[in-house]
Amino acid sequence: MAQNKNALIRYKTIDKCLQNKYKEWTLNDLIEACSEALYEYEGRDINVSKRSVQLDIQMMRSDKLGYNAPIVVYNKKYYKYEDDNYSIMNIPLNENDMSILSETVEMLKQFKDFSLFSELGGIIQRLEDKVYSEKTNQPSIIHLDKNENLKGLQHLDIIYQAILKEVTLDIKYQSFTAKNPSKVVFFPYILKEFNNRWFVIGKRQKNRVILTFALDRILEIDYNLKVDYVKENFDGDEYYKDTIGVTVMNKKQLHDCHLKVNAFNAPYVITKPIHHSQKLIETYDDGSVVVSVRVHLNYEFERIILGFGDSMEVLKPWSLKSRIKQRHKKAYHNYLKEEEEQCKD
Repeated sequence: MAQNKNALIRYKTIDKCLQNKYKEWTLNDLIEACSEALYEYEGRDINVSKRSVQLDIQMMRSDKLGYNAPIVVYNKKYYKYEDDNYSIMNIPLNENDMSILSETVEMLKQFKDFSLFSELGGIIQRLEDKVYSEKTNQPSIIHLDKNENLKGLQHLDIIYQAILKEVTLDIKYQSFTAKNPSKVVFFPYILKEFNNRWFVIGKRQKNRVILTFALDRILEIDYNLKVDYVKENFDGDEYYKDTIGVTVMNKKQLHDCHLKVNAFNAPYVITKPIHHSQKLIETYDDGSVVVSVRVHLNYEFERIILGFGDSMEVLKPWSLKSRIKQRHKKAYHNYLKEEEEQCKD
């Protein structure tokens, strides 16, 4: 058990003792009470020194933890609270505490789609009431990007519970390219969020290949208690280590990519790396830079490059450079066609 946790247990024990007005508490009594409390938590004897309890009392009296406990000594021997109603558990929240608590409440509310958090709804509501009863309502300081209108969020909880409790799922799914939906018996392993969309990753019963389903393309979903869940030690971090987004490709599509970024956007790419593998390769006199990333050449990676427009140039590999070049050409011709049509009008 960490020493700071031991100290908190001692603070709470001393506090509980001093709330008992029907007993006179000597320093030795407090030492004994702290020793018994730590024994209950640890299951073994822990030596609580006289010096430790004296420092605990000193800390509780101070403002370092916000306690300012009114602990006094009477008859040069006994300890008590000067205020009979005082307890370190009843300390009012200060302005900083209220601000932190308010933001915490707002952040917790972002995850209301999970039953794990929805079961905290009553607690969150009470926290929110407490916050707003003690401070003026104000706009949230922290804003999380979350699309409330995104389809499929209603499936989050059933998938989360299936992963947690290792239950097989029946999923009716239709991708954007499929003409008809398909039904899959599915073993879910992890939930993943990318670019404000949610995905479930797992294996289907038929051929046990890893599949990624977008929640907004799931038409129907239910528990399948007739098929035993096939557990696997699936490591999401390892699975996605070479991937931007959710489209994991084979090793042939894993490349060292060199990207040249102009001077204006260089600071953004350096301070917010495109991928954890990003390295700074070269810096030019005009402020532009070349960075490298080792990633799969998937659609999501191309979208990021295209998002930088003319401020980013692919230097290698040639296959990626060629695709991005063709996309820019097509975009240029689209705008050119639009201008020609406007001229005709």
